[in-house]
Amino acid sequence: MPGLLRPRALAPGDLVVIAALSGPLSAEHRSNVEETVTVFERMGFRVRLSPLVEQGRRRWWSAGRPGEVAHELNTLLRDPSVRAVVALDGGQTVLGYLDLIDYDAVVADPKPILGYSDISLLHLALYARTGLAGFHGDMAVPGFGGYWPSLPGRDALSAVYSTLLTSPVPFGPLPPGSAWECWRPGRAEGPLIGGVINRIALVQATPYGLPPDRFDGALLFWEELGGQASYVWSYLHVLRHSGILDRIAGMVVGVPQDISGLDETPLRTIVLDVLGDRDIGVLGNVDIGHAGANLPMPVGVRAALDAGERSLSLLEAAVR
Repeated sequence: MPGLLRPRALAPGDLVVIAALSGPLSAEHRSNVEETVTVFERMGFRVRLSPLVEQGRRRWWSAGRPGEVAHELNTLLRDPSVRAVVALDGGQTVLGYLDLIDYDAVVADPKPILGYSDISLLHLALYARTGLAGFHGDMAVPGFGGYWPSLPGRDALSAVYSTLLTSPVPFGPLPPGSAWECWRPGRAEGPLIGGVINRIALVQATPYGLPPDRFDGALLFWEELGGQASYVWSYLHVLRHSGILDRIAGMVVGVPQDISGLDETPLRTIVLDVLGDRDIGVLGNVDIGHAGANLPMPVGVRAALDAGERSLSLLEAAVR
């Protein structure tokens, strides 16, 4: 079982590349990319766009065929001048190229990969195969480029990202949001593992999923976009049947987005219904997912959860 693989800490002037690892760039989101370049330049990095980030370029719902997208990623993984990769957008593509990734290149030169949504599937597969601490966090679209320009706490959130990417020192407590809720009190320490809940369920059905014991003592974080409340209930039961809910030590739930039926059956009710009498702390409405700007959640990094106090702290550095 691979241990935690931390990327090298970024230094001023390092190259960050925005890459189309899933969906294509549409005309209405071109300004999001430009704003993302500005965000990372303000952090002190150089930024460039990879070839598939080209307005109007697409194949079906993706930026290219699975082989093309994998080539885009592998080229960046093998390029020593590239020190971090920021996903352009999420979508429905990563499942198509999990078998085409150069996992040896990840081990040879680990670098931060940032993104959520479909990119959370990439984080989970890379963590399973190599131990890479991927950054479940904002992307160019909408994230850095869409949510950040009007964000009241933009400078504070930028400092969180910059510190996590550049400092080989444990970050400590993440800044809590006013909407965070204790859904079930409890304290736990363990590695952060998670992403979009449907992607967690999907990847575990492939050879690129995590061995069950990797969830032992973990803090499971998840969020969801679209669909129905009953779908979330079903995904949670998939995790129950697979034994994951019996292995984890705590749960962090993001803010749901565009899920029908939650006005009748709140997400908190659904989560506690499936958990039953499992004695684990649950922190809800945390700033992760599609509803707004994301706190970065480094996959595999050990964290401390105190749901009753509505706190989440990173106990390890995400980079070395």
